[in-house]
Amino acid sequence: MYILILCDIGNTTFHFLLGKNHKKYSIEEKLPKFDEKIYFVSVNKKATKKLMKANPDAVNMKKYLDFKTEYKGQGIDRVLACMFTKNAVIVDAGSAITVDIMKKGVHKGGFILLGLSSFIKAYPKISKKLKFDFEKKINLDKIPLQTKDAIQYAMMKSIILPIKDVSKNKNIIFTGGDGKLLSTYFENSVYKKDLIFENMKRIIDANNCIA
Repeated sequence: MYILILCDIGNTTFHFLLGKNHKKYSIEEKLPKFDEKIYFVSVNKKATKKLMKANPDAVNMKKYLDFKTEYKGQGIDRVLACMFTKNAVIVDAGSAITVDIMKKGVHKGGFILLGLSSFIKAYPKISKKLKFDFEKKINLDKIPLQTKDAIQYAMMKSIILPIKDVSKNKNIIFTGGDGKLLSTYFENSVYKKDLIFENMKRIIDANNCIA
């Protein structure tokens, strides 16, 4: 039975969708040789070479993307997340948090924030006393009275406030590893775990020659 294999290559991981099953490998791990052809997108040239070495028939979907924007340097993962969206703010919360604004089917620009993991790693570099265990439930309505809470309060506020500033009354689509957590701080939001993979499938369906 044929299984569609999709791969989203990020800065730190290979994220595969094998039919309906997810599989992740770190950039340093050895990749297997898959029996079926792989369709992939990538923001990491070195990791792309690694995938192609293990799977020479893998198909880079970049050439099948038709997305117009005046933004310079938009990563292919951001392009894919934005495609097929008319009016919304798209937030991809991975190792970095990218925020893109779509209005009437036109990309209006966006910005990039540090991801949660980057924040967590940064504080102990300032002082060992600032090392902490991240807690998902944080009260952002109360000024903290201890260092651990103070760090997490500042971290979450610095991510949430810029997104709220550009979203206003717009719908917000969250994706990425930390997208589900961040979506809980916004009323007008939805979390789509497989947004990029879903859009990859739509492109494959629209281009029968690569399916």
